[in-house]
Amino acid sequence: MKFIAFILYMLTVSLWVGGIALFTFVITPLIFKGFSRDAAAAIVDKFFNAYFLYNFSLSIFAMLLYLVSRQIWTGSGFKASIILLIFAVLINSYVTFKLHPDILIVKRQVGSFENAPKDDPMRRKFGRLHAVSAVLNLLVFADGVALLVIENYFRGR
Repeated sequence: MKFIAFILYMLTVSLWVGGIALFTFVITPLIFKGFSRDAAAAIVDKFFNAYFLYNFSLSIFAMLLYLVSRQIWTGSGFKASIILLIFAVLINSYVTFKLHPDILIVKRQVGSFENAPKDDPMRRKFGRLHAVSAVLNLLVFADGVALLVIENYFRGR
């Protein structure tokens, strides 16, 4: 049972890292390259609810599978992994249930980014919230990569 949980844990973290990489570094840039800013934003917005819920769900699932798969709940690898998993769940919770809804509210007030002046207060607020979201997205990506590296390094030691 622990081995199956371990395989599912590694698969879950791989899906988490791969999903973020694909959406952040491939799909989103291609959409913004191929469409006007407003059209691209509308397309990407259609993905965001599912994307954030996907990341949140995978981080919860990964933590549960990690706890089930471990033989010994001690050691540097365990402590580092559990901290990273808790960190990912907290960030994904915040982004999914607070930050993203706030961004949508501000975005509706901006209307068109192609027509709104750059010094529009709502556009600037959107920029700040979007920057926070982007940084947290990269942190969760790095978190997942670190989990894969830690598991590879500490497994069998």
